[in-house]
Formats: sequence, C-alpha cells, structure tokens
Amino acid sequence: MELILPCALSLAALSLIMAGAWLIAREPGRSGWIDAIWSLAVGLVGAGAALVPLDGTIAPRQGLVAAMVALWGLRLGGHIALRTAGHGDDPRYAQLRREWGERFPARLFAFLQVQALAGWLLVLCVMLGAHRPSPFPVWSDIAGGLVLIAAVAGEGLADAQLRGFRKAPANKGRICDTGLWALSRHPNYFFEWLGWVAYAVIAIGPDGLWLPGWLALTGPLFMYGLLVHVSGIPPLEAHMLRSRGDAYRALQRRVPAFWPLPRFRP
Repeated sequence: MELILPCALSLAALSLIMAGAWLIAREPGRSGWIDAIWSLAVGLVGAGAALVPLDGTIAPRQGLVAAMVALWGLRLGGHIALRTAGHGDDPRYAQLRREWGERFPARLFAFLQVQALAGWLLVLCVMLGAHRPSPFPVWSDIAGGLVLIAAVAGEGLADAQLRGFRKAPANKGRICDTGLWALSRHPNYFFEWLGWVAYAVIAIGPDGLWLPGWLALTGPLFMYGLLVHVSGIPPLEAHMLRSRGDAYRALQRRVPAFWPLPRFRP
C-alpha cells in the first residue's frame, strides 16, 4: 500500500514526459528524439521510484537499484541523443508518418502514451527490486548488479562497433556483420533485454520466498515481446529489407535475429 502513491506519480510523470516528446516529434525530422527521451525518462523516473523511503530511510538495496537504472537510462538515452543530433528522423517513425498520413499527430500522441505505460511497467519492476524486504547484500544483489553491468557494457560495445563500421569509407553501402553483429542481427536489443533480467534477479532474491518479487519477471518478458515481435526487430528489419534488399536477406539466412550465436551458415 505504501507504494501506491509513488506508482501513481511515476505513471503521471512518464505520461507528461512523453506528451513533451510528442510536441517535439510531431514535426518532420525530429522523431529520433522519442527513444532518447523515453530512455532518459524511464531511467530517471525509475531511479526516483527506487529511492522512495518507506520507513523514513533509504536502504542500500534501493541505492543499488537506483544507480543501476540511472546508469542504463543515461547511457542509452545519451547514445540515442548523440545519434539523433546528426540525423533527426528514425526510419520506423518516418514510415509511420507515411502510413498514418494526416492522422499522424493524433495517432502518435496515443502511441507515445502507450510507450509511457510500457515504461511504467518497467519502473514497477525496478521498484520491486529496490524494495525487496531482506538483508543487504545477498548473492542475488551482486548477481543482479553484474548482469546489469554486462548488459550496459554489451549494448555499448554493440553500438560502438556499429558506429565504427559505418564511419569506415570502405564499408559504405555494406551491412555490419562483424564483432557482436556477426553473432546477432540485433545484439543491442539482446543486451537491452538482458538488462531487465537484472531487476528480476534482485527482486526474486536468493530464496524466492518474497512472492511479489516474481512479478519482476514481467519486465524481461515484456521487453522480449516488445523488441522481438512488436516495435523493435520487425519494423527495423522491414526498413532494412526495403533499403538493402537481397543483401539483407542473405544476412538473415546466416545470422540469428536476437540470440547471439556463432554463424550457422556460410
């Protein structure tokens, strides 16, 4: 019951922030800012929710989880913001603008409010990890922190490898299939998903006896469905097929879409 007000305030904050993102992105050439704003919003709202004192004090686990989600949000949001500053539009939203036509502003507003709701679900998982009632630290706290670090580092490495590949003049017009991108067509999405596993590990704890902690599994389950089946891989792959055609189809045949695995076809 003590978390009801922080939950409501978190939802309200995310809704207002994404309304602000709508004001920016409704104009052509600015849709790339949506994901940057969403990442920063979830990271900062999640950190604030994790630090809500329930008995007048902030427990060490709350500080750990707040630092984890803030690190994730600042890293990802900063990366997308830097990328957007040079390009502006996101091909996925550009395609929606073409498909929705005159209805684009209204439908975009509703779409971004759904994103606010999705972010709120993730913030709830963060809160479950932060407010798990048990001594600190236990092995699950350490494991969760290490999973988050591995996820942030892996996603950062994937982004850096893609950026370096695109900067090389010899790679103009080619599709990145080196480094982590030789193991997965979307390694950044894989590591993004992995980061949300960290909060479930902490929330469930070493014994699994705190039943609300198991609800934190909705975070990685939700992100997997979103990235693999809804707004991550499908629209991006559709864009790549339109722009790269047979070259991307050949990549699809030899490199898995999500799970990083050795090449299974020549």
